[in-house]
Amino acid sequence: MAGLIGLHGPLAPLPPAADPLTALVRAVLGQQLSVKAAASIAARLEAATDYDPARLLAMAPEDLRGLGLSWAKVRTVRAISDAALSGRVDFAHIGTLPDEEVVLALLPLPGIGRWTAEMYLMFSLARPDVFSFGDLGLRRGLEHFYPGQDAAEILSRWSPHRTLAARYLWLARP
Repeated sequence: MAGLIGLHGPLAPLPPAADPLTALVRAVLGQQLSVKAAASIAARLEAATDYDPARLLAMAPEDLRGLGLSWAKVRTVRAISDAALSGRVDFAHIGTLPDEEVVLALLPLPGIGRWTAEMYLMFSLARPDVFSFGDLGLRRGLEHFYPGQDAAEILSRWSPHRTLAARYLWLARP
């Protein structure tokens, strides 16, 4: 890790998202898309709804699809909005929950798996000690830079800075 830090220099801290609900919707929009395509869809959705959960639910699924969302993303965005409005997920206070409670709050939503929840913890809630074994790039980075070593032992050495370690492994892209 010291070599990667030396090569890439210090990384700026990740700020928490101003609006955790919008951040989750945007994370879903970005799944399996290029940054440019996701940004275009996000801009259209924001213009149409301002990411307001009531407005998102009021839109017909076909209209959301017309903005560029896949049917799976329409389902997920509507489920996020419904969870926010019903109080099943308290986005105003989700940032106060421990990491695993955030994951458990999000996993029941369709289209949200552990990887998405962990990326949300890292990039939207700016949690410092998250490492996603669901991320192929991170697993490959561990295998490349620490061949034959026990991943759990390596990660324990990086705690409480596993998010930062993950960011360096992504930069290295072995």
